[in-house]
Amino acid sequence: MDIKERPNHKIYIRVLRQMSPENRLLKAFELSEFTRQLFIYGLHKRYPNLSDEDFKKILLERLDKCHNRHY
Repeated sequence: MDIKERPNHKIYIRVLRQMSPENRLLKAFELSEFTRQLFIYGLHKRYPNLSDEDFKKILLERLDKCHNRHY
């Protein structure tokens, strides 16, 4: 098994542990929003000529698939 090196992982964990619960929650929301924006950007790049209605349909279908796989 090839495990990817993560040289900053220990630093990341240490920083998270130093944050208050409220700040960790806010960071989680921030990262979730950033991920959502990247996802939408990627879909726009993949389907640049879709109407707003068709784009929204694809977006909602993809989000539904993601949601159902992880919960």
